[in-house]
Amino acid sequence: MSTNQSIALLNEMAVFAKVVETGSFSEAARQLGATPSAVSRAIARLEKALGTQLLQRTTRKLRLSESGRDIHQRCREMLDAAQSVLAVSGGFDAAPQGQVRVSVPKAVGHYLVHPHVPDFLAAHPRVDVLLRLEDRYMDLIDEEVDLAIRITDQPPPGLMGRRLTRIEHLLCATPEYLAQHGTPQHPQGLKTHSCIYLGEAPGDARWRFRRQGERVTVEVRGRYAANHTGVRLDAVLRHLGIGSLPYFVAREALAQGRIVQVLPQWSFRTHYCGDLWALYPATRHLPPRLGAFVNFLAERLAREPTMTDTGGPG
Repeated sequence: MSTNQSIALLNEMAVFAKVVETGSFSEAARQLGATPSAVSRAIARLEKALGTQLLQRTTRKLRLSESGRDIHQRCREMLDAAQSVLAVSGGFDAAPQGQVRVSVPKAVGHYLVHPHVPDFLAAHPRVDVLLRLEDRYMDLIDEEVDLAIRITDQPPPGLMGRRLTRIEHLLCATPEYLAQHGTPQHPQGLKTHSCIYLGEAPGDARWRFRRQGERVTVEVRGRYAANHTGVRLDAVLRHLGIGSLPYFVAREALAQGRIVQVLPQWSFRTHYCGDLWALYPATRHLPPRLGAFVNFLAERLAREPTMTDTGGPG
């Protein structure tokens, strides 16, 4: 392949990546300063050169073919590498640009990430954010996600990351509920209370506690379970029982005295406790738009109070 052919192929790969990013030939053309027909011809030439169909066209939207997903990932890596080369050489406009696609658990996204997005957008006017709030695991490559925010001990194989903050859970109730039903002094005392738990799996009703060398597991019950932290907080505020909540959800109501921590001398352990990480594919060159978002979020979440800051059990 000649040099001119290689350059043309690279240009067509960049056009393909822009079409996937925008989801539209016409929008890609607008952003590239071209016509939709020129963009369509570039994609057709690339498909011919690679010998495969990249996009499945329907009347409503474009969809990547199976081979198109793999090729798009390589095209993105190529463009990110090119940006890194230009940045090192000093010939690149250092302002981050493009879209950051983020997968984040619903509660973390709602309460910890979303509140900071407006400030990030204001600080980086050329970067867009696509926030996908889903609790299920998402494959970064197959589902075209740049960044996954997850609770984990360390980045899994094939991924790199940065620790953002610590996620802690606690038990809470209103003073009114405790005045009527009593305050448990030991985890075993929860057996006589109405407990508000996650309810997604049988293990969610087995609450685990630790205090120094002592470990206790209690099978709790209650009339209300909900897999949404905001709903559980509201249920607690309505005096329905003792609820399990992430500290970042409960802290405002705690500070206002509307709810109080139950069994504060015990560490309440769940599968959803641990370090919160920003995870991304292993690479030597983090794209500027992604690096900007990770750095911004890490700096903001470092300011967020944790139970350890308030003297609670770690």
